Amino acid sequence: MTALLEPTTARQTVRVDLGERSYDILIGPGLVAAAGAEIARRLPGIRAMVVTDATVADLHLAALMTSLASAGIDATPLVLPAGEKTKSFERLEETVEAVIAARLERGDAVIALGGGVIGDLSGFVAGIVRRGMRFVQIPTSLLAQVDSSVGGKTGINSPQGKNLVGVFHQPALVLADTGVLDTLSRREFAAGYAEVVKYGLIDRPDFFAWLERHREAIFAGGPERAEAIAESCRAKAAVVAADEREDGARALLNLGHTFGHALEAACHYDSDRLVHGEGVAIGMALAHRFSVRLGLCNGQDAVRAERHLEAAGLPTRIDQIPGGGFPVAELMRGIGQDKKVSRGRLTFILTRGIGAAFVARDVDPAAVEAFLADELAHAAA
Repeated sequence: MTALLEPTTARQTVRVDLGERSYDILIGPGLVAAAGAEIARRLPGIRAMVVTDATVADLHLAALMTSLASAGIDATPLVLPAGEKTKSFERLEETVEAVIAARLERGDAVIALGGGVIGDLSGFVAGIVRRGMRFVQIPTSLLAQVDSSVGGKTGINSPQGKNLVGVFHQPALVLADTGVLDTLSRREFAAGYAEVVKYGLIDRPDFFAWLERHREAIFAGGPERAEAIAESCRAKAAVVAADEREDGARALLNLGHTFGHALEAACHYDSDRLVHGEGVAIGMALAHRFSVRLGLCNGQDAVRAERHLEAAGLPTRIDQIPGGGFPVAELMRGIGQDKKVSRGRLTFILTRGIGAAFVARDVDPAAVEAFLADELAHAAA
């Protein structure tokens, strides 16, 4: 792990090493304004479709379009509704048809300006139109900057589960402008922070300890925030380079996601009730408590993880989701649709302690069901 005690205000570059499909993640302030020059330098002569949502468009679209035009990039914007429900077949078709109608060619690019929803949808479009176009990520949420914009996972949701339809399609460039994070609400920033914490909990206990010391500074902004983003990107880049298509170790990046995705589906992707990062936070806490129940992890580490998430303003229990109403059978159906399920056998990311996550295959569904029943009973007590 790189030294984390010397945060810097300078722009940082993290390389995702995938041979001829390698690309850079640029991290620092002012990258939306510099986007045209950075894209033109790497993808000369392209035309582009900029896909964004209504909320981000009001804040950042004009600056991006000006930057692209100044670099000689002919770009057409497409503004979609904000929210998780945009990751749908309806919006996929709308975006595909817009790209085709703009007469963009295979060598042209789809540029995603937004959070994880826009990035996932846009990347899927880039992966399937003309059997694969170029793709640029300009993530505007913390969650997207540290997780969904890196690694080439793209897709949309099915009514039966989250991210069940999609392709692996790597971007040509990721521009993580730390300055745009100042426009996020505290709830949105905290939701993204859950994914930062995840990297420490997986296999970087020193990073988790560093986060415990610097959480307040990360939320306040400044060099600690940029360093947390860069270290998260380095962690994910290393995993993606070793296991691009999630055949092995990359599954560790789903710590908390099996439970979290089931909760999101049970909420019908209603962001007023639960956003993705909050689902991941609850899921990571559940994974630690389940690991304690199975005798894999000591209770002190589970409590330590929970307390850090709670200090960041994140939920750690199912009963903290507004509206309630989570039948165990419904949650088990969601877990059964998880992408890591193999021939009906459940796979979870469990842990032996802080920074000691592992892939647990063939987990007993009855044990999971009993655990969730107890968690819900605790909530009702």
